[in-house]
Amino acid sequence: MASHDSPQEVAETFLRKVEESPFVMIGLMDGEHSEPMNVKLDESQPNTLFIFSAHDNRIAKGGKAMAQFVGKGHDFFACLAGRVSQETDQATFDRLWDNRVQAWFPNGKADARLNRFDVTSAELWETDVALSGRLKMLFGGTIDASESSSHAKVGSIA
Repeated sequence: MASHDSPQEVAETFLRKVEESPFVMIGLMDGEHSEPMNVKLDESQPNTLFIFSAHDNRIAKGGKAMAQFVGKGHDFFACLAGRVSQETDQATFDRLWDNRVQAWFPNGKADARLNRFDVTSAELWETDVALSGRLKMLFGGTIDASESSSHAKVGSIA
């Protein structure tokens, strides 16, 4: 990807990267530390990351939050601002529940809570430098904009 990619193209890349490695660091804006959580995507609800947690998990009380994402190959980074709240739709809960989620809740669905992280803004970076830029990094030289990574500030990831 190069710096001329549109913000929407960078956002689409982010969604693909989350499907490959569905883990974010997320924390409320209350002074507590962030923690790694597994996220789920639902195409019918764009701009929302879903997170199963225990009822007493530190994000369960909800509120303003930040989430950070690093792609599996360390080639994509994201910082997301938004709000955490409880998802109360049982159909969404049931649709997103699967064996990967079940593994964290020995007593099943009764122990789990589905949280939604509604994204209000995001800053996204893809660090896939062009081959010519990689050669310059290896042998010296200055990388120009056409060889560098993409960066986008977006109000929507959908």
